Amino acid sequence: MKLKLGFSPCPNDTFIFDALVNGKIDTGGLEFEAVLEDVETLNRWALEGRLDVTKLSFPAYFKTQEQYTLLNSGSALGKGVGPLLISHRQQPFTEAEINGAAVVLPGINTTAHLLFSFAYPDAHHKSFGVFHEIEDAVVNNGAALGVIIHENRFTYQDKGLVKVTDLGEYWEQAMKVPIPLGGIVIKKSLGNAVFGQVDGLIRKSLEHAFSRYPEVPAYVKEHAQAMSEEVMRKHIDLYVNNYSLDLGAEGRAAVDTLSAVYNRLHTGA
Repeated sequence: MKLKLGFSPCPNDTFIFDALVNGKIDTGGLEFEAVLEDVETLNRWALEGRLDVTKLSFPAYFKTQEQYTLLNSGSALGKGVGPLLISHRQQPFTEAEINGAAVVLPGINTTAHLLFSFAYPDAHHKSFGVFHEIEDAVVNNGAALGVIIHENRFTYQDKGLVKVTDLGEYWEQAMKVPIPLGGIVIKKSLGNAVFGQVDGLIRKSLEHAFSRYPEVPAYVKEHAQAMSEEVMRKHIDLYVNNYSLDLGAEGRAAVDTLSAVYNRLHTGA
């Protein structure tokens, strides 16, 4: 059976899936056609049901639960891993100023957008762009504020930008659970047997990568060409952890907490 598998070119995803898609582990007869896209593209494709197995942001998962189910392995979830609200302005912002400012975010279906809305429910001057363009939008005064994710956590200060709010820290202090950023889902129509097989293979693929770490696979380097190996390792160290091997009860409870917040923000209840 051949499955279309979508994930991002970011180091955490390529690190997890390298062994699976590049023949480094036995896949038990399953074939995977890898499709690498930015997470908001993957979110949109999930809403359209394009891929058999895909990485997606948790708000996109909440919208697609009739079609997809969450795997135990492959997720990005943890502590101290949340998006950052940043600005080129050195002076502190008041909450009223943030609510009235132009903010650029990495996609309407992203967890970053949900966490920003959780922290600042009255901020409505929002626009959306590709995550790696947000720093430049703020540097060039296209927006007063930006929400950054992924490797931009490690580079924004190099561009003279400053942190306004750690949205992950805000979430952790308020909700007392880890931050669920993104998960790996599979089409329910494929059945329980394929669910179990794919889930086990993703875990095996990650265990293969961990067994050789801190070596950075060529596959990771290939898709992170503008990044130094130091930043690649920082990225992997931050976003790939025991929750990536298995969400477990604590991880799934955190996802349920995020789902309840998502529903409250979208229904006003």
